[in-house]
Amino acid sequence: MPDDLILKSAMKNFLDGLTSEVAEDVLQLLLSLMAAVLEFNPGFRKNIAGFNGRYQFKSKDGHITMAALFKDNRLEVVRDKDIPDPDITILFKDGKALMGYLLSPKPDILGSILHQEVSLDGNLNYLYKFAFMSKRLQLMAEGAF
Repeated sequence: MPDDLILKSAMKNFLDGLTSEVAEDVLQLLLSLMAAVLEFNPGFRKNIAGFNGRYQFKSKDGHITMAALFKDNRLEVVRDKDIPDPDITILFKDGKALMGYLLSPKPDILGSILHQEVSLDGNLNYLYKFAFMSKRLQLMAEGAF
């Protein structure tokens, strides 16, 4: 069996075993890490200079509800609560779909939408901004080790 098939099979088995609670914890960790880096890294903070954005992350099964609020060059993470007037709502089919997106080396939002694992409501530019920030954070982490 080629290595890429083994890797895909292992990733599928891993994702199948994840619960929505674990997926929500991973999302919380990602957002909290982003908030900390924004607080302490002026270079990274430049990415949100003058930016205000309200992101709502949810799962269709209701197990995941989290928000990311960018305002005044800071990020506030809100767990287990819907926020009023989000700029974009990202609705994942379930925890498995969220983890598949978060753990993918090259997240494919269009593919996720076509496979009905993710649906969006709001301004897509906010999603692109968040994807850019997440990728920058990932590259910073890889450079640190």
